Amino acid sequence: MSQKEGLDFEELGQSVPVPFEEHGESDGEDQRLRSAADLDAVYDIPVQMSAVLGKASMQVSQLLKLGRGAVVELDRKVGEAIDIYVNNRLVARGEVVVVDDRLGVTMTEIIKSDRG
Repeated sequence: MSQKEGLDFEELGQSVPVPFEEHGESDGEDQRLRSAADLDAVYDIPVQMSAVLGKASMQVSQLLKLGRGAVVELDRKVGEAIDIYVNNRLVARGEVVVVDDRLGVTMTEIIKSDRG
């Protein structure tokens, strides 16, 4: 894999080069291509996904004054993209949608970041 943070969503349906050595020795083929089907072992690993509508900062004294019906102003405007995190890592931006009386998120942009 390249020095990317995790897999690109686009790569999941394609072959991904993965280093492979049999018995710790090189047999002339230092790398073999493995398909997404070879990733079956990781498909069942649970991850936490969060969609952040916005953020606000306030003092504890202000927080304690909040009551039912209080409005907390966030740092985002109406219609602005929300941040989508997987395991506390920003992976995408998207929009809020309604699906059968439930809120959902549609991804509009995948965030690619290099490992440092």
